[in-house]
Amino acid sequence: MQAPAPDLRQRAPRSPRQRLGGFVFLPRLLDKGRATLASTNGDYEYGCLLDQRFFDFVVLEPEALEAQLAAGKSDAEVLQWILEHSGRELSPADIEAWSAQAERQVPSEAELRQVLSEQRHGHALESAERMTWFELLERNDRLSFGGNP
Repeated sequence: MQAPAPDLRQRAPRSPRQRLGGFVFLPRLLDKGRATLASTNGDYEYGCLLDQRFFDFVVLEPEALEAQLAAGKSDAEVLQWILEHSGRELSPADIEAWSAQAERQVPSEAELRQVLSEQRHGHALESAERMTWFELLERNDRLSFGGNP
């Protein structure tokens, strides 16, 4: 069964906190990849800085995962493919440690400036100096679809 592409012009991708196979951020990444292939990604960019952190950890290229999404693979099938094709050994403990660190990660000052300049709601995110990446993404998602900061 082919996984549907979400319309990220109508709703945000899944929360960065949501997990798949222990990986935080992976469901969100899959939403953005599928939406990009369907040209329904809106303002969301597949392969962005945070996506690249995931790809660096699993030692895979974004294009390789994109090909799996283009083949219509489900979340479970993509997870299995990642575990089988990763350029590193991915133990549950390593995945948990990476995910825990990712949840606590705070953007550097330069990263925050870059994000604020690129985001449609950058002005509303300026008070986000000590927010984690995940808090920043969730706030931007709410603002993008009419919610309160």
